[in-house]
Amino acid sequence: MDLSSSSSGQRRRRRRRAHTAEEAAATLRKAWCRLRLSARDPARVLPWDAVVLTAASPEQAALYNRQLERARSLGRFPASTTAIAVPDPDGARIGSGAATLHAVASLVRHLAAQASKEDIAEFLPDANGCSVDESALAAAASFMAKKHVLLLHAGGDSKRVPWANPMGKAFLPLPYLAGDNPDGPVPLLFDHILVISSSARQAFNNQGGIFIMTGDVLPCFDASNLVLPEDAASIVTVPTTLDVAANHGVVVASKDGGIDQENYSLCLVDNLLQKPTVSELVEGHAILDDGRALLDTGIIAARGKAWQDLVTLAHSSSHTMIKELMTNDFSFLHFGTSAEVLDHLAGSYSGLVGRRHMCSLPETTACDIAATAIILSTKISSGVSVGEDSLVYDSVLCGRIRIGSQSIVVGVNISEFHGYSPQIINSRTCFTLPDRHCLWEVPLVNSAGRVLVYCGLHDNPKVSVKRDGTFCGKPWISFLEDLRIQDIDLWNSTSQDKCLWTARLFPVISLPEMLNVGMWLMGTACDPDGKIATLWRKSQRVSLEELHRAIDYNQLCADASKHQSDLAADIAKSCMNYGLLGRNLFQLCEQVLQKDTCLTLCEELLSMFPSHGDQYSGVLPQSREYQVKMDLLRASGDLSTACIVEEKVWASIASETAAAIKYGSKEPSSGSTYSTHGNLHPRKAFVELPVRVDFVGGWSDTPPWSLERPGCVLNMAISLEGSLPVGAMIETTDHLGVSIEDDAGRNVYIDDLASISSPFEESDPFRLVKSALIVTGILGHKILSKSGLNIRTWANVPRGSGLGTSSILAAAVVKGLFQVMEDDGSDDNVARAVLVVEQIMGTGGGWQDQIGGLYPGIKCTQSFPGQPLRLQVVPLLASPQLIQELEQRLLVVFTGQVRLAHQVLQKVVTRYLRRDNILISSIKRLAELAKIGREALMNGDIDELGSIMLEAWRLHQELDPFCSNKFVDELFAFADPYCSGYKLVGAGGGGFALLLAKNPSCAKELRQALDEPSTFDVKVYDWNIVMPR
Repeated sequence: MDLSSSSSGQRRRRRRRAHTAEEAAATLRKAWCRLRLSARDPARVLPWDAVVLTAASPEQAALYNRQLERARSLGRFPASTTAIAVPDPDGARIGSGAATLHAVASLVRHLAAQASKEDIAEFLPDANGCSVDESALAAAASFMAKKHVLLLHAGGDSKRVPWANPMGKAFLPLPYLAGDNPDGPVPLLFDHILVISSSARQAFNNQGGIFIMTGDVLPCFDASNLVLPEDAASIVTVPTTLDVAANHGVVVASKDGGIDQENYSLCLVDNLLQKPTVSELVEGHAILDDGRALLDTGIIAARGKAWQDLVTLAHSSSHTMIKELMTNDFSFLHFGTSAEVLDHLAGSYSGLVGRRHMCSLPETTACDIAATAIILSTKISSGVSVGEDSLVYDSVLCGRIRIGSQSIVVGVNISEFHGYSPQIINSRTCFTLPDRHCLWEVPLVNSAGRVLVYCGLHDNPKVSVKRDGTFCGKPWISFLEDLRIQDIDLWNSTSQDKCLWTARLFPVISLPEMLNVGMWLMGTACDPDGKIATLWRKSQRVSLEELHRAIDYNQLCADASKHQSDLAADIAKSCMNYGLLGRNLFQLCEQVLQKDTCLTLCEELLSMFPSHGDQYSGVLPQSREYQVKMDLLRASGDLSTACIVEEKVWASIASETAAAIKYGSKEPSSGSTYSTHGNLHPRKAFVELPVRVDFVGGWSDTPPWSLERPGCVLNMAISLEGSLPVGAMIETTDHLGVSIEDDAGRNVYIDDLASISSPFEESDPFRLVKSALIVTGILGHKILSKSGLNIRTWANVPRGSGLGTSSILAAAVVKGLFQVMEDDGSDDNVARAVLVVEQIMGTGGGWQDQIGGLYPGIKCTQSFPGQPLRLQVVPLLASPQLIQELEQRLLVVFTGQVRLAHQVLQKVVTRYLRRDNILISSIKRLAELAKIGREALMNGDIDELGSIMLEAWRLHQELDPFCSNKFVDELFAFADPYCSGYKLVGAGGGGFALLLAKNPSCAKELRQALDEPSTFDVKVYDWNIVMPR
């Protein structure tokens, strides 16, 4: 092979791996967003009606039911979703096919037991000569016809991942995207499977059905693009290389009658092959034209009539089902062995992995933990070392402990060694787990103690001694010879299958003794005098097989829950001790809520609060401090004090904003040109402004974010129906006092200027103008000592438009007042003043609305925190061609849905003050997208802008699930074939929508369709970009 072509190929593969990881991150984030939406707003984003897990035994089913309740409490699915684990009958291994039928039948009985008699009667058909059995089958099929079920096969004994046996392989830790939510619990494989499946729910539309997956595979693909055939059962598959196919199932597709589409193909299934050899693949016609084969991913869907047939089959003895095949491009992540688990954490997808999550670690000078090691839900003390690419989960490690590279430690508690015999363990030595080994700890039933278990990373417990099986990486023959162990020590009889699964290796003795014996068995400790071997032979020992049947699942769950609660409590206390700077204390405390000591902990944390507000002065904003205090007061039950502190939260934000803007109640201007004697010259200001539409970046402009972090917004000033819709007229009058009138015909006359003071009632229609009077300082200005003011405002925009009308109107009033005062009425100064106006009003908006209305054209505006807050408005030098194309392709549509930004803003600000990491990462991404969007427009790439709008809309729903509603979802679904992007403007929830068509022709077609009264009750506005004069 030519060296240069080989290197080129390697470079291509490296690029492909990086691209795949990036795609996987985007796919998972999008799916996580949808999952959270379905849990928060199930009426809009439909969830599964039921989630069912199969289990190998009643004990395992009980463990899974606890995990399902955990998932529900974490918001993985809503209260309306039924979640059950179904054990195989009588503990028999019945296979996945029979387990599916058994699970469906069990679900039918479960749902029927919960339903009312009226609900059941609705589905009971008239007998008409039918037998009772036939009538029951028909009723069951009808009852389940509209149900949408996720079934996950999670039974089995995980022989090839033995350390996952206690928890179940589906619930092994998988910290993909864990960094997005560092104060939340460790993500599990089950969580990610649930996430991917949630996007598949919409593929069923109005037809009921079942979506079947396996618990040891994460199919990383965008399931929202899945297309399922009606009234049919289908297998979801993907082409793969023959080496992968040889270790899994392979689907043989029919060569005739297939349907090929751009993203998938559909055809009948001819055959299914299990772990076929290459010759069997050839003979079975399973190899595709490109040399690959179709992998059986374990994903099966049955929809409509096929689903009803499956329900019927679950109650009867035989039935024939139609099988169809779909292909969809996705990554197939199989967690079938311990080595595969580490490979998925350290290989191509390593960039997705959170390597330190919910853990307590000493300073780096007191321990040695490799940068690539993954430490999850674990407490580590000084003296511990962990090697490269190792996984440590749900453990406590203290003392002199060495964990080698590429090793796995799960559920191990090595805390203190008191009372052990010095003849057994030498205090000068340390426990060592060699490279490429697994170590885990299991509680036994009937309080029989705990067992420390270990094996090599690549050991296959199912491979016998005769077939070159290994233990701790050594062939059995070498292991037995080296330690002088006889077969009879491990296996009862010659007829027993001699393998790691059945070998009675693991002693039930004290923890220090188990550690010492473990090192002897693993080959890291010597036994010159034979004492360790004697101890091992005399002790009661268990095999992996016996251990699997003797796990105390209740104790396992209790220990794990207590460990995680204690860990969260320790981290919360550290937060209080060292500054509250970045951790989500609210989320940490939620993880302790199950403990009886939760109230005590909250009171302890409150007692740790600084008595003076300046302990973290200059580092910790007071608003953040008050928010944490309010959350702790609520958790401890002191609701009355919490309400008082909540008022201080919002007052602090207002004062922090004023301090950053350097605006408050102004002193009278010494440089006034007005004389205190004689008549004053009347002055009049007339200000008209456009509204703004924002493409991306909103929320990054809002205090307190913009006071603490950089922000960036891409927006545009537009006219509506040929005019500038927002304005204010301000003129001096001969009579004292202030007269205010709005475009609704409401007016007020205020003769006592001292009565104009905040806070204002939310119902006060003139609080905007009153706040502007305070902020500009005109109430103390000499002009009002000899004359009065007449102020008239208007906004020819529907209420709740989302076009920034309130802030832009405030800008018009402030600018007019500055002009009357002959003060600094520059756009920059006005924009800053409006920020304070918003805080005094209590609406708490950001700077992007007034920037959007004050500065013409398209602009990318950045803010930089500091005192004062620095705003940098960068106009986009758009070509006439770009302006024309944008005006032709962009539809500005009023949805008719009224929205109140203030309600949305309070929720988002509260989450930010709590340091909600998902929210923080979402707003960071919005600001980043604003910069990318500017580059796209500068390059004339309007299609790229559409993609950015779609991602921004997804992120807005992540920030607040109620920023959309069913009407808006239906509008966007209708517009989707015509558009490259769409979103609601502003905070969402209603108001105006932007629909960016794929081209001018699509824009015309879409506008014509929306103008039809029978389509949607919306109004498409004529608009133009307001360009600089």
